[in-house]
Amino acid sequence: MAFVSPDKYFPRMNNEQFHRNLGVLVNDDMDDAAITTVQSMTGFDALNIVADDGYGVLHNIGDANNDGRAGFLLLCGAIVLFMSLPGLALYYSGMVRVQNVLATVMQTLSIVCLITVLWLCFGYSISFAPVNYHEPKLAKNPFFGGGERLWLQGMTIHTKHTLCSTVPETIFCFYQLTFAVITAALICGSFADRMKFGPMLIFMGLWHLIVYCPIAHSVWHQQGFLFQAGALDFAGGNVVHIASGVTGLVSSIVIGNRRGFGKQRFEPHNILLTFMGTCMLWVGWMGFNAGSGISGNFDMSLAGNACLATQISASTGALMWMFVEWAVRKQPSVLGMVNGAVAGLVCITPGCGFVDMTGAFIIGFVGGPLCYFGAQIKHWIGIDDALDAFGVHAVGGIIGGIAVGFFANPLNYSLGKGVYYVGTKEGGHQLAMQLYAIICSILWAGGISFILLKGIDMTIGLRVTADEEDAGLDSSIHGETIVIEKEAAYSAAQQEVTEA
Repeated sequence: MAFVSPDKYFPRMNNEQFHRNLGVLVNDDMDDAAITTVQSMTGFDALNIVADDGYGVLHNIGDANNDGRAGFLLLCGAIVLFMSLPGLALYYSGMVRVQNVLATVMQTLSIVCLITVLWLCFGYSISFAPVNYHEPKLAKNPFFGGGERLWLQGMTIHTKHTLCSTVPETIFCFYQLTFAVITAALICGSFADRMKFGPMLIFMGLWHLIVYCPIAHSVWHQQGFLFQAGALDFAGGNVVHIASGVTGLVSSIVIGNRRGFGKQRFEPHNILLTFMGTCMLWVGWMGFNAGSGISGNFDMSLAGNACLATQISASTGALMWMFVEWAVRKQPSVLGMVNGAVAGLVCITPGCGFVDMTGAFIIGFVGGPLCYFGAQIKHWIGIDDALDAFGVHAVGGIIGGIAVGFFANPLNYSLGKGVYYVGTKEGGHQLAMQLYAIICSILWAGGISFILLKGIDMTIGLRVTADEEDAGLDSSIHGETIVIEKEAAYSAAQQEVTEA
């Protein structure tokens, strides 16, 4: 039996905490008597390995080569990819005008392919290297990873990452890739109908490497400064939603409003497509949130908690958005309710494994109405966040991150000490760390995005011409359309009448 030094493996824990958490690692070559001894000490059954989640909490994760956990994470990765293709593509394309449907789909498709190649070359290494954070020879960087996994060198079917030590590293890499692609694609909702295709690809590639990857490393890698500070983000409130939503707002400001914004209504061309896309996002979100329970070396009970909490928050958020819209506009709408569901999904993401079902309900109950009003910000301040990437994702991510500071239940996770459960003395620190992570994410994503966008705009330009925008990006940029000539002429005539 090997008792390991708390200073080496659990730097956040003192000796008392270490032994209270039963800091025992079980070697593969231990005999039955030694394993039985460890089982009696820990209370874990059929134990082969106890893994540290990086925060200093041990989890019974079973066999180090657990095929069930590997299969579960592989399935979660597949349905998260399904969120982007076709889920997000349908969700966004249904909300734009008919002459921009294919351009919207093209943005999502091309971003998925581009980020995948960049993940191979640089992204995974910048985000998640070193794969063994205990290795003393590797330099420690609190802001971005090193070059250990550039071009995925050194990764084999036998290697594992310390963040996900029960499955092959290839599965962990694929799962995290699906997060990276949908995060970049979410930004497109803010500048819909008016950004050039080439500059968009350049911006997304640079944004992934300079904004997304450092935030992912800072929040999720054991060496990251926000991770070390104790900020909790179960599945991407900061990394995915705040980063993409804030960037969307900045892109709307730099590129400018759509022609006619504030003077005419930009009606969605097919709400049924948006409904179908929402359903795909909703189901995929289960893999998004539940899979994070495996990729962070948490146990399966937190994955189950994440699924149930996600369903409760999404349903509550959808109902609350509907009721608020009903009260304000006197009519409940399908489009409003699906946006409310997405708002509930976004809000629960940072804490889905850390909060109990009471917390999940409150998060959806509060998050739905607040995101509804967040989506109205564009009208109040005159900034054209076309498909509400900021109003739903940034606002929802902020709400969810703060909610973790209030509703993280130590019965779910011993270091998750929300104010509601432990009081302000202990919980106040957790709340402060949540706010610290949110502010850092906003400043980094917003500041770097502004610099990148202004640089591209000053050199090759970001925006299509007025004629191209009026004709629609499908025909003017991509040379294809889903509408026949008479329908396009009617749509243009209707726009002229509205403007007049």
